[in-house]
Amino acid sequence: MTDQQLIDGAIAGSEAAIRALYERYASRVYATIYRLAGGDSALAEDWAQEAWISAIRALPTFRGGAQFSTWLHRIAVNAALQGLRKQQRREGPEIPLPDEPLADPNRDRPLLRYQIEQALASLPAGMRQVLVLHDVEGYTHEEIAASLEITVGTSKSQLFKARARMRELLGGSTATVQEI
Repeated sequence: MTDQQLIDGAIAGSEAAIRALYERYASRVYATIYRLAGGDSALAEDWAQEAWISAIRALPTFRGGAQFSTWLHRIAVNAALQGLRKQQRREGPEIPLPDEPLADPNRDRPLLRYQIEQALASLPAGMRQVLVLHDVEGYTHEEIAASLEITVGTSKSQLFKARARMRELLGGSTATVQEI
């Protein structure tokens, strides 16, 4: 079935259509949120659940002007950013960092992936958010500034600092965050 057929079915109340949409996009939603959660799988699961609740509730507003995957990705990013804001209000300016990130056994270079995940997780929250949104998710500085409620200049500065810190942490490796 096409996305639009599944969306129409989900709007009509079909649990099978909702489940099919979930199964089709769950891994992408989780991967995006996991990176923004700094590798914290428990937070990523909670925020992904919130994203799916928001998406299902908002399905009737989906106009089809963009692909469904793009629309859903935006909801996922917003859910993660909202979760980060809530957490920062409770815990202070930075989120706790995980001891070990998840490794993907299907990658050709699991050690490099692990090193990149570790380096990414060690960045301060602001740098990590900008780096992931810009270099991994492809957002512009203007979009990042609007999402994170910062200036474009701050977004550019955070990205510059994050890249420099990643190079330092990875010992000048030519690896990039996109490889994870």
